[in-house]
Amino acid sequence: MKHNKFLFEHLSVFKYAVRWTLLILPVAIAIGSMVALFLWLLGWAIHFRFQHTCLIFLLPLAGIVIHLIYQSVGRSSEKGNNLIMDEIHRPGGGVPRQMAPVILITTVITHLFGGSAGREGTAVQIGGSIAGMFSRWFKLNEVDTKMLLTAGIAAGFGAVFGTPLTGAIFAMEVLAIGRIEYKALLPALIASVLGDLTVSAWGIHHTAYHIDHIEKSAYFLSEYLPVNLLLLSKVILASTLFGLASYLFAVMVHEIKAFFSKVCKIQWLIPVIGGLIIIGLTYAIGKPDYLSLGVDSEYQGAVTIPSAFQPGGADTWSWLWKTIYTTLTLGTGFKGGEVTPLFYIGATLGNALSTLLNAPVSLFAALGFIAVFAGATNTPLACTIMGIELFGSEYTMFFAVACFTAYFFSGHSGIYSSQRIAVPKIFTGT
Repeated sequence: MKHNKFLFEHLSVFKYAVRWTLLILPVAIAIGSMVALFLWLLGWAIHFRFQHTCLIFLLPLAGIVIHLIYQSVGRSSEKGNNLIMDEIHRPGGGVPRQMAPVILITTVITHLFGGSAGREGTAVQIGGSIAGMFSRWFKLNEVDTKMLLTAGIAAGFGAVFGTPLTGAIFAMEVLAIGRIEYKALLPALIASVLGDLTVSAWGIHHTAYHIDHIEKSAYFLSEYLPVNLLLLSKVILASTLFGLASYLFAVMVHEIKAFFSKVCKIQWLIPVIGGLIIIGLTYAIGKPDYLSLGVDSEYQGAVTIPSAFQPGGADTWSWLWKTIYTTLTLGTGFKGGEVTPLFYIGATLGNALSTLLNAPVSLFAALGFIAVFAGATNTPLACTIMGIELFGSEYTMFFAVACFTAYFFSGHSGIYSSQRIAVPKIFTGT
C-alpha cells in the first residue's frame, strides 16, 4: 500500500514537472527574445546619445511623446509592475498584451534622450504581458494564470540581469513582504533559467563585476574567530545607511509623483517640467554622469556602477544625485525601471562609505549594490542570492547581513505600491 502511494506521488510530481516545463518553454523563450531585443535597443540608444549629446534638449518633447503613447494605446498599462502584481493577488481585467511593446518603446525613448531610469521594470512588464497573453491562449484557470504571471516576472528579471536564481526567488518574494510564494517555485525557476539562456543565445552579454581579494589582518582574538568582527561591524553600520537610502528613494518616487499630480492638472506638462529640471541640473552640475542607466561610461573618468568598485570611482554625493535624477525621471512620467539606478545609488554610496570607514572599496560597493535594492524592493533573500551570482560566494555572509539589515531599516516603504505586507518586519508584542 505504501509502495503504491509512493509511486503515485512521484508520478504526480513527474507529470506536474513535465506539464509546467511544456507550458513555460514557449513563454520563457518569447520573453527572453523580447528582453534580448530590448537590451540591444537600449544599448544602441544609450551610445547614440553619447555621440549626440544635444539630444538631452529634446527630453521634454520625449516626455510628451511618452504621455501620448500611453494615452492612446497604453492607458491600461500605466500601472506597470503594480498591475501585474495586482493580477496575481486578485485577478481582474488581465495584463494587456500591448504592455510589452509600449513599455519597451517608451523606455528606449527615455534613455535615448537622457532620462535616468533602469531596465528591470521594462523586463518584468514584458514578462508579465507575454505570460498573460499565453495564459489566454492556453485557456488556463485562475490558479495556473497566477503561477504563469509569476513565472513571467521571473523570466523577465532573470533574463535582463543574467541572474536566473535571483529572478526565480525575486518573483516569489516580491509579491508580499515577509512571505515567499513557494507554490510558484518550479515554474519560476524554469522560466528564469530559460529566459536567461535565451538572452545568451541571442549573443547579449551582461556587465561583469569583481570584488578584490581582501587580505586577512590580525586583531584581538582574530586567530580564534572565523569572521573579522571589525569588518562585520562596519558592514552593519553601512547597511543601516543603505536601508535609509532605500527608504529615501521609495518615498521620493511616490511623493514627487503625488506632488506633480496635485499641482499640475495638465498631464502632458508634467514630463515637460521634469525634463526641463533634469536638463537644468545637468548643466548646473557640469557633467552628465547621472543621466540614463549609469553602467556605460560616456567619457573617461565618468562615475558609473563599474567605476564605483574602484578607489576614487565615485564622488561623495553621487548616490544622492542619482536618487534625485531617477526619482524626478520616474515621478514625472518617464518610463523604465528602478533597479539599475538603485544599483548605482548603492554602489556609489558604498564607495563613499568605504573611504569614511576605512573599508575595502569593491566589497562595500558590492554590498551597497545589492543592499539598497533589497531595501527598496523588500526582497532580502533574492538580493543575497544576486550577490552570490554576480560577485561569487566568498562573501556570502556579508551579503546576507547587508541585505537583511537594509531590509529592516528601509521600513515598510517600497517602490511597488501593490506589494502587500504579509508579515510585518517588526513585532511589538504586548
